[in-house]
Amino acid sequence: MQRSRRRIATALSALAASLLVSLSLTAPPAHAAARNPVVFVHGFNGSGGSWNAWAASFKADGYAASELDAWSYTWSQSNATTARQLATEVQNVLARTGASKVDLVVHSMGALSSRYYLKNLGGTAYVDDFVSVAGTNHGTSVASLCGWLYTSCNEMRTGSSFVTALNSGDETPGSVSYAAYWSNCDAAIDPDDSALLSGAANVGVGCVSHTDMNSDPGVYARVRAFIQ
Repeated sequence: MQRSRRRIATALSALAASLLVSLSLTAPPAHAAARNPVVFVHGFNGSGGSWNAWAASFKADGYAASELDAWSYTWSQSNATTARQLATEVQNVLARTGASKVDLVVHSMGALSSRYYLKNLGGTAYVDDFVSVAGTNHGTSVASLCGWLYTSCNEMRTGSSFVTALNSGDETPGSVSYAAYWSNCDAAIDPDDSALLSGAANVGVGCVSHTDMNSDPGVYARVRAFIQ
């Protein structure tokens, strides 16, 4: 009788172990993200705080604070340096959230460092959607006013070696979904069509000022619809 009980106990233990293995193979990761976290990249003379209005809108639409990363960087440095810092920031966000990819939402000069990351630092493997809001994608003549002061601003000039290299070949590399939102009365982007990207969904939003582009509720609604 005692030997029979031991056999039954052994069989039950084996069955339980088998079930645990089966569950571990079929269950989703414990920390898998429900959606892509959003990484915001501000522009020249800006900070992460420039995204406060949109961060509040994302939260109102169901995003958790942990899914929204409005980081700040030293905007006077080379956009290539910022791109390397962005690469680290993205990896930190992925590790923290358990997501496999992020959505990048960028404003103004933030488009240059973000696109450098995508083109030259393997960022296309970690980004699902890329959204440029009033991005200086092809430079701006306005940057001639500050180009002699700051490396980043010099790189932002129309025809700079940085912008020329960034736009050589494919402007929208990888399997990332690209969108560029631009205004027809953006005084900081000259000419206006500098904000467009070849291969992206280019969307004119009407007359919205440069500084309002990444806080405007109408532009937010378009961006939110694109990355959902």
